[in-house]
Amino acid sequence: MSTPHPLELSAAQARRIALAAQGFGGGTPKLRQRRPFDPALGALHVLQIDSVNVFSRSHYLPVHSRHGVYEQAALDKELWDSGRYTEYWAHEAALLPVEDRPLFAPRMARFRERYAGRAEELAPVTARVLARLRDEGPQTAGSLEHEPRAGRGTWWDWSDTKRAVEMLFATGEVAVAGRRGFQRVYGLAEDVLPPEALGEVDAHTAKLTLLERAARSLGVGTLADLADYHRFKPTTVKDHVARLEEDGILIPVRVQGWTTRGGKPERAWMHRDAKLPTRLAPDALLTPFDPLVWFRPRAERLWDFHYRIEIYTPAPQRVFGYYCLPLMVGGRMAGRIDLKADRAAGALLVQAAWQEPEAPKHTPDVAAGLVRQAAAWQGLDEVRVSGKGNLPL
Repeated sequence: MSTPHPLELSAAQARRIALAAQGFGGGTPKLRQRRPFDPALGALHVLQIDSVNVFSRSHYLPVHSRHGVYEQAALDKELWDSGRYTEYWAHEAALLPVEDRPLFAPRMARFRERYAGRAEELAPVTARVLARLRDEGPQTAGSLEHEPRAGRGTWWDWSDTKRAVEMLFATGEVAVAGRRGFQRVYGLAEDVLPPEALGEVDAHTAKLTLLERAARSLGVGTLADLADYHRFKPTTVKDHVARLEEDGILIPVRVQGWTTRGGKPERAWMHRDAKLPTRLAPDALLTPFDPLVWFRPRAERLWDFHYRIEIYTPAPQRVFGYYCLPLMVGGRMAGRIDLKADRAAGALLVQAAWQEPEAPKHTPDVAAGLVRQAAAWQGLDEVRVSGKGNLPL
């Protein structure tokens, strides 16, 4: 039922709710022992993948931030060999529980509509790709290609084969069977996924379910926050959020400092199962694609943290660095550190380190410890600090 007067939350309470919902604080010892990554992966629901490998590939970092030091090979085995996860456009490219893939069937249908003209253009290539996957089993796009480099199209300079197999992935006919290096290995969906992953869910039910998943992972959030988690437009999910409120799954709240541009209180909701710890103040290095910061308006509203990734910014125009990792100290966003792994030299390079104006006094000590831990986690023996920035390490 709808609550006539929203529950009042302080900004600090909202932050603790968000951190707990995102898996900071861990799970029960028995659960961690049985499947050690479950607390982190369950809290996240989707794990965004990104190809940048300056320090570590992005999907490894949210688990490290929540779980602590672990063997990357063990996470690879869980994500790609256990059969419990699959890839799809669930936020951006992301890993998600395999049983939740049918929730994206409406998105696959929209891709089929969007690519109708392209599908006709690529029909001969698509037929060849499907035949080879059917006859020969899962393969990389490179293995499937037979076009010369000069025949590449303009779609990200992809070959027609790559365009075709990515289109088939988006529309659901092809799924990712694993990774070779960091290249996707594609297979026919019916060959590489269990039957329960091949079903379909109607658009209304899918949105309701994914919004509930988003609310559970966020703990507390606005309409825009809930919509962004699985990449919906806010205007398309207003009625679904209202339904979840009516059903008592979402509880209306008012968070101190969350206001609209006009200065009015921003409408927000808390998941009914959200926890409010009396104290939760973790320290962590985050990936730029961590759900705590990936939706920049939420990062500013929740953490008062203005963050932009500068990979695509020309070097002379960069303010903080090429690939700055957000730094969390005591449960607050306290700075950003530009890291690069020089694997040939066995060194972790701190190319720049910055702290926020209101960062805790012990931020330098915490940051130095996290950097040393990150180096050890990556098997690097040395930390080299450039001295650039206002955060001494």
